[in-house]
Amino acid sequence: MLKRKTFWIIAVVLLVAAGMVLMKKKSQGNVVPASASVAAVSTQASPAVLEFLPADIVEVGNSEVRKLLALSGALRAVNQAAVKAKVAGDITEVLVREGEAVQAGQVLIKMDSSDYLARQEQAKGALAAAQGQMEIARLARDNNKALLEKSFISKNAYDNTNNQYAIALANVDSAKGALAVAQKALADTVIRAPISGMISNRMVQPGEKISPDNRLLDVVDLRMLEMEAPVPTQDIASIKIGQTVQLKIEGVPATVDGKVVRINPATTAGSRSIMTYVQVANPDTILRAGMFGEAQLVVDKKSEVLSVPETAIQYEGEQAFVYAIENNVLQQKPVKLGLRGESQGKPVVEVLSGLAPQARVVKANLGRLRAGVAVKLIITTTTTTTTGKV
Repeated sequence: MLKRKTFWIIAVVLLVAAGMVLMKKKSQGNVVPASASVAAVSTQASPAVLEFLPADIVEVGNSEVRKLLALSGALRAVNQAAVKAKVAGDITEVLVREGEAVQAGQVLIKMDSSDYLARQEQAKGALAAAQGQMEIARLARDNNKALLEKSFISKNAYDNTNNQYAIALANVDSAKGALAVAQKALADTVIRAPISGMISNRMVQPGEKISPDNRLLDVVDLRMLEMEAPVPTQDIASIKIGQTVQLKIEGVPATVDGKVVRINPATTAGSRSIMTYVQVANPDTILRAGMFGEAQLVVDKKSEVLSVPETAIQYEGEQAFVYAIENNVLQQKPVKLGLRGESQGKPVVEVLSGLAPQARVVKANLGRLRAGVAVKLIITTTTTTTTGKV
């Protein structure tokens, strides 16, 4: 019994010793030399070659840089007119509807003219009677003048007939004025277009009774429009009358040109902005009053200056820099910047110094890169050019 117990104790001790030997050998087999481990880490943290796609690189070139100020507002017609009634009466005909083109002087509305025609005839009769009275007074005055010269009547008698003639003459003038008023009232029963344009609103129907100054129609001339746009007071000094403007109108695919024609001398109540008026020629009447427009006002412009995309600029404190590729090596190049604006619809910045023409720079801000690293440009099968140009 004692021998069997001793046997099992010895067997357990031998098994434990064998396990320890195997674990030690396994541990020694997994050890990597220190130099190899550092090299591997160094290779992973700092690649020997930095790869870029052609779309990541841009070739610096000369271009026009424009500083733009965004404006927005609704279009309205420069020339527009509200057609109103000048006399009271009943509408008999309305000859136009919304959207119809009209010419200046064209008949738009007709009213019942029978009452005004009767007044005109009455005024004509009054004028004829006044002219008859004037002729009688003239003959009496001439006869008395001849008698006065022969001393057959007194001077007072002659003066009396002369005064009667003057009164008759005044009555004729008054009758002529009354006739002119009656004729104008009769003419006002036919309402004509004050300007050439299009009917935008119609507020009356045949059979309605209207009074003077009733608004009947609105006529707008679309050949010349203007956009009223508020400009912040801090930017108003950059705007001058005659400056050109590019407008994007809702519903119109192409941009249209305009120019600043007026600047309000006072700020708008309740805001720190000043109304600016941009005029737009519209000879084909494609644009409509009330359309919303967005304008890009050129407040500053430089031609043939060196520029880079705004996304390429990075900062280290107050110093601006870009990453440039020289001899296939990435370099950090400090630059001095000038005008900020756009070129061909893309935001760019003028470079006053620090870069030469045709320098290749990293277009996008990819974060902090390591200067001095070799660069490789990956050419894909679908790529036709290796660089872009500003």
